[in-house]
Amino acid sequence: MEHVTSATASFLRRDPAEVQPWAETCGQIRPLIEAADEAAAEVHHVEIDHAKQHYHAKTDEIYYIIAGEGTMVLDDETIDVHQGVVVYVPRGVKHKAIGKLTVLTVCIPRGVLDDIHEVE
Repeated sequence: MEHVTSATASFLRRDPAEVQPWAETCGQIRPLIEAADEAAAEVHHVEIDHAKQHYHAKTDEIYYIIAGEGTMVLDDETIDVHQGVVVYVPRGVKHKAIGKLTVLTVCIPRGVLDDIHEVE
């Protein structure tokens, strides 16, 4: 992790290849910007496989599909997803992705990992 701060600006740079993944509700997650970084949002690189349906009570999520194709279940709707598709999931919406997908998730506000409520 490289965190550089200057008198005029502060920024964070992380390479997904340098972040050790771990298993969570959707699959293997690599937190690129996490709650401890105190940014306005979190960003995660996720390898989705056998995700569990869940929701977030306080956090909205934006999924950007980097690779793969499959479907997403959003409450009672099922939509197709593939590389390049963006899906906005408002807080409270039960969701899961089906298929082998690589996604970038942006979670607003930060704290999503403490706001996972599995329903299956």
